[in-house]
Amino acid sequence: QVRLVESGGALVQPGGSLRLSCAASGSISSIRLMAWYRQPPGKERELVATITNGDHTNYADSVKGRATISRTNTLNMVYLQMNSLEPEDTAVYYCTARDNWQRSYWGQGTQVTVSS
Repeated sequence: QVRLVESGGALVQPGGSLRLSCAASGSISSIRLMAWYRQPPGKERELVATITNGDHTNYADSVKGRATISRTNTLNMVYLQMNSLEPEDTAVYYCTARDNWQRSYWGQGTQVTVSS
């Protein structure tokens, strides 16, 4: 089992920056990939960025050039740095992890609101 706790969500002005954190605990050594998803109000949940335990990263087109996903060596912490935030980035952001057996774990989410 893996437990994930997100933090760092806030109200930010357009053009601002934010760093989200995700703390993983439990069977961390079994994690092979971690990712950030988001769910804007009234919309489906969507992938934002992924990072593997080999540091391969992938980004949604909507955040390319504005987002950076990173992790600690042990994958117990994953971060999402978001710059040049836009109102369209407003969403609940979720951290997720996938283990060796393709099981997925989710955090409870953290709210990001971009508004003036």
